[in-house]
Amino acid sequence: MSTALYDKIIFGPIHSRRLGLSLGVNLLPTDNKLCSFNCIYCECGWGHDGVKPRFNSREDVRMLLREKLQEMVNEGTPPDVITFAGNGEPTMHPEFGSIIDDTIATRNEICPSAKISVLSNATQINRETVRKALEKVDNNILKLDSAFDETVKLIDEPNGKYSVSETVKFMKMFNGDLIIQTMFLRGEYEGRLIDNTTEKEVSAWLALIKEIAPRKVMIYTIDRDTPVQTLSKVSVEDLNKIAAQVGALGIEYSVAG
Repeated sequence: MSTALYDKIIFGPIHSRRLGLSLGVNLLPTDNKLCSFNCIYCECGWGHDGVKPRFNSREDVRMLLREKLQEMVNEGTPPDVITFAGNGEPTMHPEFGSIIDDTIATRNEICPSAKISVLSNATQINRETVRKALEKVDNNILKLDSAFDETVKLIDEPNGKYSVSETVKFMKMFNGDLIIQTMFLRGEYEGRLIDNTTEKEVSAWLALIKEIAPRKVMIYTIDRDTPVQTLSKVSVEDLNKIAAQVGALGIEYSVAG
């Protein structure tokens, strides 16, 4: 399967399965992936070792976002959401907090109806500046693909030290004002079976969801090209079975198959 990078700082709008009409913001390089994960299902493809960190400037992000938002509003097609995503992990940007402040001010001035969302793998939430910035956005969406470190290592391939228990500890600091997103998938990679929909996986994951008590859980599966070709989608029927167990905890959920 082919994968693709976002070649612009401001991209879209695109119709997101989870968020509606989404105007994307890419804080990472436009010609390379820069992420603290190297997920086997990432639509941006593989990251490369030894890549020197490069980030788009705060001023370029502010200026280009302002121009595109004004254009969309003038055309009568304002976005439902401004989404920080792109070619890797947006919270790695050294000025992430200031960029969020700029975006809130620009949104309030030009398109106050738009929500601000951040899609994050949660590897940077141990940093207080990142947590404070995420507390300001409408949709603080954090990844939790498994309750088991070994499964996360297989599916998400963290760069450096990663611990589910440590991540959950910092997730709980949001006091429920966060959204958990989980990619469910099946397949095989490097001779190992992959399936985070088993009873063991889902039961342990649900226990963490109960502990974190997010305001919503986004349950989804593969929709775009992936760098590993031996992965498969999970059926909507199976996703709905998992979602029903989230609902039984009294937590809102969405399913995207």
